[in-house]
Amino acid sequence: MALDYLDKVHIHRHVSWDAFLESRKGDANVGRLVLLSTKAEILYTDFSFRENDTLILGRESKGTPSIIHETADARLKVQMQSGARSLNVAIAAAMVVGEALRQTTGRHKENGR
Repeated sequence: MALDYLDKVHIHRHVSWDAFLESRKGDANVGRLVLLSTKAEILYTDFSFRENDTLILGRESKGTPSIIHETADARLKVQMQSGARSLNVAIAAAMVVGEALRQTTGRHKENGR
């Protein structure tokens, strides 16, 4: 199911993690792989995002495989109250994307600045 903005996004599916990594080779504009994880030490609000970063989020039920943790250039977390469960992945994604856009030109392009 998609809302009325699906035509504004480009979705590219890869058959495997290795295929995804292979697709990035040789691309001069490839950015960092930034993983959101409850196991991370760095708060997303303390991180300096770049326009070409790729954000990675794991499954709510199983998290992210160790190979992705090992490959990521940075691992970030959303601060939670001690003892609280992690946020819904969509909410966490929205928070981090909002901060990344605030820090990069994405927001300024939208506003014509």
